Amino acid sequence: MQQPSPSTSPPGARNTALTQGLKGRQITMISIGGVIGAGLFVGSSTAVAAAGPAVLVSFLLAAALVVLVMQMLGEMAVAHPDTGSFSTYADRALGRWAGFSVGWLYWWFYVLVIPIEAIAAGEVIGSLVALPSWIPALALIAVLAGSNLLAVRNYGEFEYWFAFLKVIAILAFLVLGVLAVLGLLPGSDAGGVGHLWSDGGFAPQGWTAVLAGLLTAMFSFQGSEIVTIAAAESEEPRKNIKKAVRAVVWRLGLFYIGSIFFVVSLVPWDSDALADGSYQAVLDRMNIPGAGRIMDVVLVVAVSSCLNSAIYTASRMAFSLARRGDAPTAFAATSASGVPRFAVAASTVIGIAAVIANYVLPEVFTYLIASSGAIALMMYLVIALTQYATRRKGPRPSDVRMWGFPYLTLATVAFIAGVLVLMAVLPEHRLELWLSLGLAAVLVGVGVLRQRRHGAQPSAPAPVDADPAPAPLPADAVRR
Repeated sequence: MQQPSPSTSPPGARNTALTQGLKGRQITMISIGGVIGAGLFVGSSTAVAAAGPAVLVSFLLAAALVVLVMQMLGEMAVAHPDTGSFSTYADRALGRWAGFSVGWLYWWFYVLVIPIEAIAAGEVIGSLVALPSWIPALALIAVLAGSNLLAVRNYGEFEYWFAFLKVIAILAFLVLGVLAVLGLLPGSDAGGVGHLWSDGGFAPQGWTAVLAGLLTAMFSFQGSEIVTIAAAESEEPRKNIKKAVRAVVWRLGLFYIGSIFFVVSLVPWDSDALADGSYQAVLDRMNIPGAGRIMDVVLVVAVSSCLNSAIYTASRMAFSLARRGDAPTAFAATSASGVPRFAVAASTVIGIAAVIANYVLPEVFTYLIASSGAIALMMYLVIALTQYATRRKGPRPSDVRMWGFPYLTLATVAFIAGVLVLMAVLPEHRLELWLSLGLAAVLVGVGVLRQRRHGAQPSAPAPVDADPAPAPLPADAVRR
């Protein structure tokens, strides 16, 4: 039976309790599937074309960053599970302005993921059933939003099977890759690992291209943090977060590094076939029958999974902001089944409006998408700064602990700052950077004004779970 988790009720909201409706198996699959999107199956070909086989270094650097950030986030989330995750922690450690601004930035990021994934799915489904792409795009949003409105377990069950199918697809690809490299795959035109160095060397575009590939690789990994949001609606959030954080290394290594290794080993980095997607290019080289159709199905599953998670994640961040008094009160109201329906509906409606804008005002849609281009990096930066401030003020954690504190934390901050500078240097990423920074500046300004006007009231308590409660933060760790 789902148990409501208590929360502070904002004025005017009748019920503001989420439920612990997610099961352990669902949380496990959410943590696995969170990092597997269309970026792996299709988008990774852009990084390969930019850096050649040296894109492996790009993905290793990006994976290392995500592992460090997840370790920092895990340290805070295990101590204080909360639906607002890093936004709530920033609120407490850095100030209300920080929680406000990063929370709304994150909400905006995932609201825009809704149309991106819906449009991608609509194009594939529309081509298969001979319909205008906007019809299946809007239909998919309606189905997944409807399931999210009913109960959190519906989101969890959809995501469980989406993630399961994605994992099966990747494992099958890796098995085929091993057989092809060893020359044991009948009828394959691919074999060995010669393409790692035979087409102009390991870094044919120069080592500076590795940095360009790094940006694509980094954005492909977005989604690891969702498990810290979803775990707050499970019966054992601390246990589930610890498992997810400890498994992030092998997930990234197996799924991304392993997949990209076979791509650059079996297909020339400058092959025109990569334009159709990295996985399909490899399957075509292996002479796998129906490779195109197989990848169509995998792609629809992948983008549906990301769309499902986007609706859930955006609504929960809006719920958390409202519960702290930083969003409309209605967003914190929940149904009898513990779903913040107004938050789900509002996030979905804006996502639908963006889908319509793509077909009616494509130039406007392009600018909307660009405005979220650097938000993932900003989120990582805030997580690192929050962990640094929290650890300096609070007791030393016992369950999940950031390695090499404070040196690795500060090195992570410096690395992220360097990547932001890189975006300013590369012409193709400047618009994303400046629009994202402009949006962030506006939100920080509003957050500072709100903090001065309304003060820094204590955040709502974290959900109660079956695990023993950790020691409370000392008084000076509560936001000013």
